[in-house]
Amino acid sequence: MSERIDVGGVIRRVFDIYVDQAPVLLPASAVVFVVTGIVTALLVAAAPGLALLALLLSLVATTLFTGMVVELVADLQDGRRDHSVGDLLRAAAPVIGQLILVGIVAAIGIVIGFVLIIVPGLILITIWAVAAPVVVLERPGVFPALGRSRELVRGNGWQVFGVIFVLFFLVLFVGSGIEIAADSAGTGAGLVARVVVGVLSAPFSALAAAVLYCELQKARSPAERSPADPGAGFSPGATPGDAQTGATGLPDPPDSPSGGDPAPPA
Repeated sequence: MSERIDVGGVIRRVFDIYVDQAPVLLPASAVVFVVTGIVTALLVAAAPGLALLALLLSLVATTLFTGMVVELVADLQDGRRDHSVGDLLRAAAPVIGQLILVGIVAAIGIVIGFVLIIVPGLILITIWAVAAPVVVLERPGVFPALGRSRELVRGNGWQVFGVIFVLFFLVLFVGSGIEIAADSAGTGAGLVARVVVGVLSAPFSALAAAVLYCELQKARSPAERSPADPGAGFSPGATPGDAQTGATGLPDPPDSPSGGDPAPPA
């Protein structure tokens, strides 16, 4: 049976890593989100109906960036430091195709959920919150990664949703203030502000997913944990099936996991 994760502890850990690793995280974020931010801003400015396409693109970019930072978080859990932007890019390189596909599948599902009655979108955001870390650290494939994420979140749905909710509104509050101030200076300044806000805020959601993955792994009972548990001697990037060197393939999910599916409030 899984334990309950500490929402406040996860959020504090996200901010601690952000501050400590900003010299690495922000340049890596710029690599992904400068172009993405410009394209999404232009899409929204061109036609409000393209906002859904812009949202889909942003979700895919966030999934890719999460894949880049998850090994950094796992290494910090084990006391290893001194990463570079190149290290983050190399960490995601072997699974970049899977990350993009997971991002596309999740983004389509989430967008459809929001278009329907909002709540399904919130549920999907919650149960697929750690799909990108699963892709990088466990490498089970695209659809199994989504299922594995759901399995890890099971029993902690409200806690995961709480982390997402708090960080989303913190970033939204600060980012909106910057964008409103910039818009008053002209359209060009507003576009630049949106890109800058995107680069500065992107690491929060990526770090949240990575920290949540580590905490959810630790919260599971020993029988339910993946051999890729960062606290269990996993070496990121090792070949699946190499149990003696610290990494194995993804185990079958438990037949009768504890707890029910998370159902965020409307």
